[in-house]
Amino acid sequence: MILYNQPVLPLDHVEAESEHSVIAIAEELKKILVAADYEVEMFGLGADPTVLWRELQTWQPDVVFNLFEGNLHDPETESYVAGLLEWYGVPYTGSPFATLTLARIKHTAKQLLKGAGIATADFFVVDALPVPNSPLDFPVIVKPAKQDASVGVDQSSVCTNQQQLNDRVEFILATYGAPVIVEEYIAGREFNLAVISLPEVQAMPPSEILFREEKPGMWGILTYDSKWNPGTADYETEQPTFPADVPKPTAKRLMRLAEKVFRVMGCRDYARIDFRMNAAGKAYVLEVNPNPEISSDACFARCLHTGKITHGKFIVRIVEQAMGRKNVPVPTFDPARTRALNASI
Repeated sequence: MILYNQPVLPLDHVEAESEHSVIAIAEELKKILVAADYEVEMFGLGADPTVLWRELQTWQPDVVFNLFEGNLHDPETESYVAGLLEWYGVPYTGSPFATLTLARIKHTAKQLLKGAGIATADFFVVDALPVPNSPLDFPVIVKPAKQDASVGVDQSSVCTNQQQLNDRVEFILATYGAPVIVEEYIAGREFNLAVISLPEVQAMPPSEILFREEKPGMWGILTYDSKWNPGTADYETEQPTFPADVPKPTAKRLMRLAEKVFRVMGCRDYARIDFRMNAAGKAYVLEVNPNPEISSDACFARCLHTGKITHGKFIVRIVEQAMGRKNVPVPTFDPARTRALNASI
């Protein structure tokens, strides 16, 4: 079964593209798996989780290819669905519940990375107004702490003074809710690394996002428009390069660092790790993306190609790997075990 989130936004909505793209990805993966002699059922899950439970009982899938990204108004449902799959006992692709939960809460993930000795931008969190005076030097960048796919990120996200920061945090709180994360802005080069575990953890050579020369009011950041809206000014100002033009020692250092991040975060099967490298050559983790987009034209697939791994074979391989996992739920109350423990007391 290929599981994905059922889109709810109208096609003319400003954020519709990122939500509706999952259907095309699901259809592409179905073609790959059918060609590999798998029987495939596609299922789009909406807001009612009981429907998933009934579908699992009806179809009894051998494995679930988990593309579910969370409901629009409750992105944490991405984690809940993985938890339901765990509870039901069906093997599924991608990262487990705990990893998806951790990665979704950006500031908690950053604390874990810092504790593991992995550099990430300094930050603070705002849960409610008024916005405190920034303890960080300007510029800073403001993001919704529980969104992904650059939702809530545009050129106004970078703030150069306290008034801009106040206004932006107020906007994010009103639009996406708390918490809001405010990070130091790391000027420098931006790299994406695909990491897989089949089963050994292996990072692909880094790719780089090349930002054209910054103009007044234009920052070198990946905004929502730059990812999803062709024809916009942001979309035209960045260009990914595969592989990145970096010395081999730098590439290897980024690859080893990405593998460490993958392990620390408890990622499984595949993930994408994003970095910023400052002028001194220090790499900072920007984002950890378990279960990133894996269409054939996405950044992840193009990174696989630089590592001499074909997209189709990768898709089939992670399904095979998931089917080999034993995901049988362990009951929290086992009468026989309880009787045995009581007898021993």
